[in-house]
Amino acid sequence: MLHQALAAVRDTVGNNGRVLFVGTKRQAADPIAEAAKRCGQYYINQRWLGGLLTNWSTIQVSIRTLRKIEEQLGQVGSGFTKKELLSLSRQRDKLESSLGGIKDMGGLPDILFIIDTNKEDLAVKEAQKLGIPIIAIVDSNCSVDGITYPIPGNDDSTRAIRLYCRLVSDAALSGLQKSLSSTGRDLGASEDITEVLALDGGNEGAEASERDDSDKKKATAGRGRKAPPAKRAPTVTVKKAPGKKKDD
Repeated sequence: MLHQALAAVRDTVGNNGRVLFVGTKRQAADPIAEAAKRCGQYYINQRWLGGLLTNWSTIQVSIRTLRKIEEQLGQVGSGFTKKELLSLSRQRDKLESSLGGIKDMGGLPDILFIIDTNKEDLAVKEAQKLGIPIIAIVDSNCSVDGITYPIPGNDDSTRAIRLYCRLVSDAALSGLQKSLSSTGRDLGASEDITEVLALDGGNEGAEASERDDSDKKKATAGRGRKAPPAKRAPTVTVKKAPGKKKDD
């Protein structure tokens, strides 16, 4: 079942789909966020808001509010008082905590990866209602009902959770590799998805840099060498025509 789950993630990302990592328990919060960021996907690691999937239009309004507040706080000389700035900062932090991992998602996810289905029962119910496939780590006290890809495992151990997140993240990166291969790009040995996303704007700069380096090498190639002595022009001896003897 694990291989099938990873293949589903790989195919989803390879087809430009979205994977939502979900894990709000203390042990899972950091691994979930790190794994999602590593492969350029999305996550919920603080609190699952009721209706996050089934009432997506309302969630989008909250995301737009978050973006608007971020723009206001980013403006220099916005004219807000200290009290207003403090209030906006608190509102931003609250929204960022709940929606920061999905503010760039742009739509409903195509597949969910969940740690602890008992704690994330709301996420499971909403995904089931919308027909979204679910990959879940199922401990001995969890039910597999409605889980598309149940993976038996320990959902309480931080070390085990990190391993599961790493595997799913690797599968997502593999899918991204598949997607980019059609455009002639290669992830290579990159561990950071930001390096991959920077490829679009980085090729021209790299080529320009190579051209500059080549020009510099040509310009400095002759430094430190003595110039060869200039060749002297051959001397030409002109013979005078013999003069006529005067008559005696």
